[in-house]
Amino acid sequence: MKNFSGQVLFLDRGDINTDEIIPAKYLTEITREALGLHLLEDLSLEGFDPSRDIEGKKVVVTRENFGCGSSREHAPWALEARGINIVIATSFARIFRQNMFNCGMLAVEISDAECEDLFRRFKGKEVSVATDLDSMKFVFTPGSKTLEIPFKLSNFEKDLIKAGGWVEYADAKY
Repeated sequence: MKNFSGQVLFLDRGDINTDEIIPAKYLTEITREALGLHLLEDLSLEGFDPSRDIEGKKVVVTRENFGCGSSREHAPWALEARGINIVIATSFARIFRQNMFNCGMLAVEISDAECEDLFRRFKGKEVSVATDLDSMKFVFTPGSKTLEIPFKLSNFEKDLIKAGGWVEYADAKY
């Protein structure tokens, strides 16, 4: 199972599409690691610099409709190549969300109010998150304080995560 804890990257914008996650000109790369080098390099977000802001981050918190646009597994692969295995948003493009689970990664939806609270409290601060899959909650820790946010997954999504993705799940079941 992948690591589902670490430092948070806050991306305060909705509708971040797959071309912004990994520009189409890199889709001919033959390794996931090569994709990771270009993660979010075309993202238009005031104050965001991928060469400075992504390093060491393991979790993305963002707004609505993350992963919209073209349906491609390259977007989750680019995140995974940089060690980012969790995206928390108010909503996702359906195919992107499923591609995350197929790769054994978490794409978790939270309410608008919970998302707004996270940005209000923590944007611009060093924040880490720990994931408890058994009790299905995130524990955000900025300094000495903590904030718990529950989340929901279907049993199948949980099984995909615990197996490491669709291929590993299918190998174990079939």
